Amino acid sequence: MAELLAAQLVRDVPNFPEPGIIFKDITPVLKHPQALKEVVDLMTEHARALKPDVIAGIESRGFVFGLPIAINLGLGFVPIRKLGKLPGEKISEEYALEYGTNTVEIHTDAVEPGQRVVVVDDLLATGGTARAAARLIERLGGTVAGFVFLIELTFLGGRKHLRGYDVFSLIEY
Repeated sequence: MAELLAAQLVRDVPNFPEPGIIFKDITPVLKHPQALKEVVDLMTEHARALKPDVIAGIESRGFVFGLPIAINLGLGFVPIRKLGKLPGEKISEEYALEYGTNTVEIHTDAVEPGQRVVVVDDLLATGGTARAAARLIERLGGTVAGFVFLIELTFLGGRKHLRGYDVFSLIEY
């Protein structure tokens, strides 16, 4: 397959959010209709093959891709949010980032026991966020059918924290 248009549009932002980090900025992809459609369509096709019952997106850029994937597949969408953003009864998981720690939460009624869930996010880095999302889904009795990412930073080794899961990324650095 020819190089994705999106891969040509992702830009590096040095020293964000902290000195020494090179941030992969996807906003040029989001504002380019052809590139956005291309990546959503390809991510949808991989998610479809995993036969999910529901799509989960990790805040916040996982929402950007997860929602259209859910709509394309005729499925519901479950938000996995940062600490303190969800009302109602929820469970939480703390995880390590490449530059600190954070916590994600999910509503306790978001995933039914036995449901197959595809987790969507924009970026796989160290794997901490994705692994925390998987733990939340599994604690609710769901099955993680797989992960779908726009970008994977292979040099950070995040895939090793997701062993045993189907992991798909469109663009690798």
